[in-house]
Amino acid sequence: MESENGLICFTNCLLPLEDGSLVEQDLWIDERRGVILDAQRTFFLRRDRPARVIDLGGNILSPGYLDIQINGAYGFDFSVFDGDHEAYRNGLRTVAEKIVETGVTSLVPTIITQEKSLYPALLHLLRPYSSPNSATMLGWHAEGPFIQMAKRGAHASEFLLKADEGLATFEKIYGAENLVHQEDWLMACEGQHDSLGVRIITAAPEIAGVRPAMEEATKRGVVFSIGHSIASTDIATAAVMGGARLITHLFNAMPQLHHRDPCIIGLLGASPHLSFLPPTSPTSPVGPTFQSTGAALSRSDSSTSLAKRALQAHGDGGAKATSEAFDELVTPPQTPILAPIDTDLHLKKGETTRLSFERPFYELIVDGIHSHPNSVRLAYSAYPEGCILITDAMKILDPHLKDGVHEWRDGKRFVKEGDKLYLEGTDTLAGSAVTLDKCVRNFSRFTGCSLGEAIKCATYNPAKCLGIEHRKGTLRPGADADLIVLDRKGYVQSTWVGGKKVWKRQALRI
Repeated sequence: MESENGLICFTNCLLPLEDGSLVEQDLWIDERRGVILDAQRTFFLRRDRPARVIDLGGNILSPGYLDIQINGAYGFDFSVFDGDHEAYRNGLRTVAEKIVETGVTSLVPTIITQEKSLYPALLHLLRPYSSPNSATMLGWHAEGPFIQMAKRGAHASEFLLKADEGLATFEKIYGAENLVHQEDWLMACEGQHDSLGVRIITAAPEIAGVRPAMEEATKRGVVFSIGHSIASTDIATAAVMGGARLITHLFNAMPQLHHRDPCIIGLLGASPHLSFLPPTSPTSPVGPTFQSTGAALSRSDSSTSLAKRALQAHGDGGAKATSEAFDELVTPPQTPILAPIDTDLHLKKGETTRLSFERPFYELIVDGIHSHPNSVRLAYSAYPEGCILITDAMKILDPHLKDGVHEWRDGKRFVKEGDKLYLEGTDTLAGSAVTLDKCVRNFSRFTGCSLGEAIKCATYNPAKCLGIEHRKGTLRPGADADLIVLDRKGYVQSTWVGGKKVWKRQALRI
């Protein structure tokens, strides 16, 4: 029931701030406009008091969670499209309406590597969507097809591609209309409230043509994420300097940390006293990667050679595939091409020399399976400001679904054991079945951080990574009134979208 003037005051609650702290404070919203209000400004300028006051009994009132990598849920797979547009849209609506019970009020549907002809239609269907009683679909996340064969995980090897023509290849695969500048698209809409929304591409920067394509795509508002890759430290660093903003499911589908070449994981601890030095010698092992043509590596220590050796060591196919989480591919350490910065060192404790580049955000699947709790804590300790919690969930994400064998696609089946999900007949992890609210609770336990700090990793950090922190993942005045009420143990009690309650936990009957 809507209040007389549309104003609601939540009181007797804890609010998580953008620094991860929890403060006891009231929150005002305008349920008619679906936005958070500046209480003092509303009271003194509008001379209005809330018509409804809701006592939350000391619970936490948080921004709704954002899941920026989710492959499906509640029986619907975002990657499956048989040409029926209406059936696909109905599947999207089902996920959007049901997922609010897990505290998610915004999500970025993710499609894994596909047959190339499917991308343009799928990405068009995945443009932003919202309804009064559902989570908001923010756009799309294309995980593949420009990924490394040696780290493909559950991705179909026959659909993997190189970007031989750079951005032109990206446009051919994803559809040129899906990669235009946001500004151009808005102008083309002639005032209509439509948008390309959030666009994320996960690719391996060592793949031929990916880096030049990535640099141009980021100028168009696409968030580039490094993933399913065996990039060395130098290649990963160069990708970040070229615009990469995110690391896809850290620790998984990438080389593991080595002290002489920490590779992609090492970006979290980028030294403030070192800078990337582009190769000057034609014999440099990374030299060919940075040519404008985006040619593939061809030296003996190149990523291409490493990929071949990895496949030879583990086999390319067969009934027993390698898990992308516990993979120990042959990736011998390389000597980083780095040079010291010729600047004075500072003397004040607590200060850090300014980095030569901004470290990327990184995703973590905190189900206790994809990454050991110690690894989760290690990553967070290295760079807390960049941590983003995701589910990487598959279509069988459903808090009410029982364990067992479930159909996937192309004749393959999942095996669900609690939160663990793998392909039948293999030990290959195939996404997860964990919910984001459980990831938040796990994260607080694994790292020892406060619940407020864990909430930040599922709200403000992902919103900031996507550049939408003024609207989502925050309690700033003017932001969308997408809210969740949590008890002090982190369990979702109710979910609000646009100022309207869309879900409430049912009381247990005794």
